[in-house]
Amino acid sequence: MLTFIYLVAITAEAMSGALAAGRRSMDIFGVAVVAFVTALGGGTVRDLILGHYPIGWTQHPPYIYLVIGAGLLTIVVAPYMHRLKRTFLVLDALGLVAFSLIGCDVALQMNYPVAVVIMAGMITGIFGGILRDVLCAQVPVVFQREIYAIVSLAVCGLFLSLRALGVDQEINTVISFAAGLSLRLAAIYFSWSLPTFAYDRRWD
Repeated sequence: MLTFIYLVAITAEAMSGALAAGRRSMDIFGVAVVAFVTALGGGTVRDLILGHYPIGWTQHPPYIYLVIGAGLLTIVVAPYMHRLKRTFLVLDALGLVAFSLIGCDVALQMNYPVAVVIMAGMITGIFGGILRDVLCAQVPVVFQREIYAIVSLAVCGLFLSLRALGVDQEINTVISFAAGLSLRLAAIYFSWSLPTFAYDRRWD
């Protein structure tokens, strides 16, 4: 199940990256790069930090074709994308939760401690979007009030808690996935947000 959701999610993330590149009037190469980084950047950063080699997409070249193809396709269908906003929000939520669980699983297989497992899950879940926004010269959305990283943290925490209680791996995955998806969709529907910190006093 997670593999299928992962493929759907990286496709959606690639398209979101392409749209972000389009808003910055990038050329086709820029669109392809941002699409690729958005879709596969989180897992790449995780693997580099954990020393998990070979990096996932290097062993699955079709992932490269999929995300770059999705990014370039976005150029063609962009005029109609606004009609799919809600669909993209749902797909993005699916991707966030799936990426977070996959990141946890990779770190667990390498026998890392709990804190590192949680960080691995969160990095996988949110870092592609962070890299996308940095490349597009804007403050990452995940740092602007969105209940996004918190969802990833909650999913990782729940997954590890149920694992510690001896819950079956597949059941644990389903429960954690459903809970994380519900939390993210609820945050979107009810416009939940984190408090912000604004400091503009000069020191001179």
